[in-house]
Amino acid sequence: MPNLTEEKTSHLQCRISKHIVYSFKLLLFPILLIAGETDAVYAMAGQPGGAAGGGPQGTMAMLQSFLPLILIFVIFYFLLIRPQSKKAKEHKQMLENLKKGDKVMTNGGIYGVIEDIDTETVTLKVGIKDDVKVKVNRGYIAGLRTKE
Repeated sequence: MPNLTEEKTSHLQCRISKHIVYSFKLLLFPILLIAGETDAVYAMAGQPGGAAGGGPQGTMAMLQSFLPLILIFVIFYFLLIRPQSKKAKEHKQMLENLKKGDKVMTNGGIYGVIEDIDTETVTLKVGIKDDVKVKVNRGYIAGLRTKE
């Protein structure tokens, strides 16, 4: 015969585990609702009308499950991919239009004036003296300087 403290302990453990499961469901339901996966929460309920899936309801359910992924991709495209490709395109065009005498800044933070330009390299005149020249790869030019 179990004593009274063992009975209280098991009852308390049961209540704690039920509370944890309930808390987990409360936290998980909004996440699944946003993702369009409410069918995962109610998986034991079955299909309405006793349908086993595969018909129009199955196709609609499949579309609903892919809709959040499509939405996330569209958001990523407009917020990350498109602006980055646009900036890269502008940078490439700026590198193609470089000419002798342009005031530029490198990715390393070196300011200079283009003295000689090649297909892959750029020679910059740097500093106060005219004899200080730095040869850098054309791709390391960050941009044109507008201010002195």
